[in-house]
Amino acid sequence: MGTFDGKTPPRVVIVTGGSRGIGRSVVERLAADGFAVLFTHSGSDAEAGALESGLLGSGRLVRGIRLDVTGDDAPARVFEAAEELGTVTGLVNNAGVTGRIGPVVDLTDADLRRVVEVNLVGPVRLCREAARRWTGPAGGRSIVNVSSVAARTGSPYEYVAYAAAKAAVETLTVGLAKELAAGGVRVNAVSPGTVDTTIHARAGEPGRAGRVASRIPLGRPGRPQEIADAVSWLMSDGASYVTGAVVEVSGGL
Repeated sequence: MGTFDGKTPPRVVIVTGGSRGIGRSVVERLAADGFAVLFTHSGSDAEAGALESGLLGSGRLVRGIRLDVTGDDAPARVFEAAEELGTVTGLVNNAGVTGRIGPVVDLTDADLRRVVEVNLVGPVRLCREAARRWTGPAGGRSIVNVSSVAARTGSPYEYVAYAAAKAAVETLTVGLAKELAAGGVRVNAVSPGTVDTTIHARAGEPGRAGRVASRIPLGRPGRPQEIADAVSWLMSDGASYVTGAVVEVSGGL
């Protein structure tokens, strides 16, 4: 699966924040599942280029574009680029930022705005773009929002604003699932626990995943591929009767 003969337009999935961490694993898994993938990144040109060329070399149809999901024209640009590859049937809202780790008293207004814009406003606008374009009874279309177990735990003393934004994403998921079901669009979310990616370093604590491992019932951080497996299932026909669900992949947290 995942190679194309150039005759049948492929099904295309958009993945935001797809050049590293969970997003990269999602791109690789969906490409292996047989989808063409259009992924975005905000500035990791080398990583995005390596991912794109590696998958293209394996016969996968993958394209990366540099784009800030908070930009005024971002939703239209993303969908137009994806439509050049084939028929867009999926959207994975994965792009996210935590802000600096620390108590809420240290949260700056600039960081707060960025956290809310990237983690909540961006996904809402992309979901709205999908809803506007996915009209008619075609069916088989799916949105997966990447949340976080922080939506349930609140992440006190670390990043409560990020947690609040992710909780809103889960509410968005439930509401949109009901609103878009009649048009054959499924909307679900995956809620990762602590996953060993570079997001912790960008938040100011590279070793955080190992530090919190003792709190996790399964005794270790998650792997990005384990989150990608859940996204893959929700995108598949095997989840055709699943909508409005928040699937936790958290090691028991």
